[in-house]
Amino acid sequence: MTKKALVTGITGQDGAYLAEFLLNKGYEVHGIKRRTSLFNTDRIDRLYRNPHEPDRRFILHHGDLTDSSSLIRIIQ
Repeated sequence: MTKKALVTGITGQDGAYLAEFLLNKGYEVHGIKRRTSLFNTDRIDRLYRNPHEPDRRFILHHGDLTDSSSLIRIIQ
């Protein structure tokens, strides 16, 4: 069974490094970024793959930690 991780602040320095570390350990990584962070994706561009690829292990979600409905949607 593949381990899964949810990383908040994925476009930040720590979030991007943590995501890369977990991917190298075999995790499926789900990252949350705010829609207002659209232009700040340089740190995760190398991790991102086509969302239609069946074997992708990095999934990017748009959400806000202050919005419980977006968190519920991501976790489900």
